[in-house]
Amino acid sequence: MWRRNLSLFALSAALISTLAPARAANAAPQKKEYLTDSESDKIREAVEPGERIKLYISFAEDRLKKFQYELARQNPDRRRGEMLNSLMNDYAGCVDDAADQIGLAREKQADIRASLKTFKSKGKDFLDALQKLEQGGPELDSYKDTLEDAIEGTKDALADVEEAQKELSPAPVRRKPS
Repeated sequence: MWRRNLSLFALSAALISTLAPARAANAAPQKKEYLTDSESDKIREAVEPGERIKLYISFAEDRLKKFQYELARQNPDRRRGEMLNSLMNDYAGCVDDAADQIGLAREKQADIRASLKTFKSKGKDFLDALQKLEQGGPELDSYKDTLEDAIEGTKDALADVEEAQKELSPAPVRRKPS
């Protein structure tokens, strides 16, 4: 009987030791797949949601430029379709995370007016570029689905920006003492 209890104890200890690292890994903040290590560090170092919004928008702009560059290349890689889809998904992830930061900023009642202005301006440019791609281009069939998702995500994010701008009261105007 004691041998059976001892083996059950050993089995339980082995099970716990294998599950503990998995639990610890889940507790740590996860790195976004589409961000480089330096970009993830910049996001972590940014204290305010407004700073993070600007970072995510700059990362989205970078992904869109890389997408356009890859599309225009005369000597494409053999895995070009995969690369185009990956870049478009990465773009959409950046835009989605920027929009998520708007909700976080609203909860914290942080002043993100400048970031919203940047987001709105860049977002309209992004949407124009994406809609031009949707009208036709080389290998459209290979990335059409991810392009449609990116367009919808950008439209949703711009709607979030509009809503947040309406909610935020204008900054107080300081008058010169007379």
